[in-house]
Amino acid sequence: MKRLIILTVFTTVTMGLFAQKTMTAPAGGKLISDELIGIFFEDISSAADGGLYAELVQNGSFEYSPSDRDGWGPGTAWRTIRPGHSLGYMEPRMDNGIHPNNPTYMRLHVERVKEYYDYRGWKGFGIQNDGFDGFVVKEGAKYNFSAFFRNFGEGKQVRVALIEQQRQQGFRPADPKVLADTTFVVNSTSWKKYETELTSAADSKNAVLQILVLNPGSLDIDMVSLMPQDTYKGHGMRKDLAQALADLHPKFMRFPGGCVVHGGGDGFWNTYRWKTTVGPKEQRRGLKNTWGYHQSMGLGYYEYFQFCEDLNMEPLPILPCGVSCQGTNGGWGMKDQAQDVVPMSEMDEWVNEALDLIEWANGDVNTKWGRIRAEAGHPKPFGLKYLGLGNEERISPEFIERFKYMYERVTKAHPEIVIVGTAGPGSHPGNRDYEAGWKLADELGVPILDEHYYEPRNYFLDSRQYDKYPRDRKTKVYLGEYAAKDKKLIDALAEGLYLLHVERNGDVVAMTSYAPLFARKNATNWNPDLIYFDNERPFLTCSYYVQQFFGESSGQYYYGDCVTFEGDAAGVQQPVEKALYGQSVVLNTKTRQLFVKICNAGAEAKKAKVDLSRFKGMKKMMKKTVLTGQPEDENNYEQQPIAPKSETIKAQKKMTLDIAPYSFVMLQIAL
Repeated sequence: MKRLIILTVFTTVTMGLFAQKTMTAPAGGKLISDELIGIFFEDISSAADGGLYAELVQNGSFEYSPSDRDGWGPGTAWRTIRPGHSLGYMEPRMDNGIHPNNPTYMRLHVERVKEYYDYRGWKGFGIQNDGFDGFVVKEGAKYNFSAFFRNFGEGKQVRVALIEQQRQQGFRPADPKVLADTTFVVNSTSWKKYETELTSAADSKNAVLQILVLNPGSLDIDMVSLMPQDTYKGHGMRKDLAQALADLHPKFMRFPGGCVVHGGGDGFWNTYRWKTTVGPKEQRRGLKNTWGYHQSMGLGYYEYFQFCEDLNMEPLPILPCGVSCQGTNGGWGMKDQAQDVVPMSEMDEWVNEALDLIEWANGDVNTKWGRIRAEAGHPKPFGLKYLGLGNEERISPEFIERFKYMYERVTKAHPEIVIVGTAGPGSHPGNRDYEAGWKLADELGVPILDEHYYEPRNYFLDSRQYDKYPRDRKTKVYLGEYAAKDKKLIDALAEGLYLLHVERNGDVVAMTSYAPLFARKNATNWNPDLIYFDNERPFLTCSYYVQQFFGESSGQYYYGDCVTFEGDAAGVQQPVEKALYGQSVVLNTKTRQLFVKICNAGAEAKKAKVDLSRFKGMKKMMKKTVLTGQPEDENNYEQQPIAPKSETIKAQKKMTLDIAPYSFVMLQIAL
């Protein structure tokens, strides 16, 4: 007999993955994590500067160098301009800069300012920034310009202009199309920040920023910025890209990497240190990016935590633990991948890095780091719950020694923090690092272990890896990086089928996040990615929509026996090993929503019989959403053939659904 029962929920050592209170749910449900779907942000493929971080100016701090990329330097993304036949030159300097973390600036030497009649009043000597393939600006939109200046001699007029470049006709210089401009006087003989507002008079897809000095003499400039006023919740994130993430309904965000965490293949000098990313932006230390460009740290830890708050996500920061990436010095190609390690006598510095981060995130304003957070604009603690130590390092004896050292000291000081460890770079049973990582986690009682793997679609179609995991193990799984190795619809459906398997094992798997998250057009380091973008819009992949299904349908209880497929043997619970179709029913007791998900990754249509008789109080109507197409379809910059389609239909306790080939179907029912 179907009936309602009272289930008392007991937490495991994951401390906070499941709600600690009495819930009412129909019989037959299995308690699962309601934080299964999150996002992983790594600055790869220009995901931050030129991407989610809304800053329009590239290399505004003049800190680009050949260490970032061959041929780069302080003048990268800048050019000199001298309308009216003005004369001068720019000189990069590093003496007496704004801050030791930001030593490079540009000195503008203006020798002559002349107005040549063909320029019709356009004169001066200065510099122009083309941004990231130009700026896209909107008519009536407001942009905040700021820069630090230091003057020598008499005060100087400086003209700041947002223009659209025009083609030159013959020998006559082209008249610039002025979208916005302003002039102010710089007379401070020490570094001073100057700010103004520019309002664009027209739409433009190819705007640039010009800074013109209108008087002879010398002038220093640094930290040039042009930021749209209209950013996501006013916190500096590009609105359309941030909204694309919000629409995934993620429950957490892992940051900053990935290999970015420990400097990739470059060594400890290039290790990401969170403390240099939370202060005033002119005091932050930029880094060579692991993926071959520069990170300004405009999107640093402060912006990350703020963004998590804006999207109601749990932050999951990842800190290095005294061991370099095994890719250092070409280690990826070595049989026994090389690792550089911090001497044990210096490990307290790395322990303190973790302890100070917890204080910065959670401490009140009377603590040292809590006060620094408050001074940045957020007096209320962020409420950090999770902290990752290490990122897919080879689980060598040196790593084990250093991880233990950090883990024991951090958990002793902060037993309330849920530590996430690592299972190495290839997280499949039998892999050497995987086995060593799990042995270490079992020994220490690590609450969550981070697994990573990228595989061809057939792996995700065929594998049921988590069915075989011990149910009595204290350590839960975080599948922190995974993806099928293509971006066609069939790849997304393979991932969807696998996520149904993960959801069914939601008592073992606590979290998942697809990777990589973002890739900029013409600056892509890795394929596939979840969201591609250019200066105008995001391009959502088939995999994005599958992730969205699962993010929308989070819940606390899984039911595996509400959906059966015609032709299956009686009593067989789907999905079965190597089946190309699968299902799940998830109940969210907090929102009183019921979700039925069915994936058909095969070429034959299926009939699914759905029985929801045990769920009481169903509303009369429900939402049905379908994602379908041809298996080789994919969304790209030219066309987006694949997108989910929704309709409202009558809700029924019992129904039979026709599931088309190569499709994903979700029913959403209010209770």
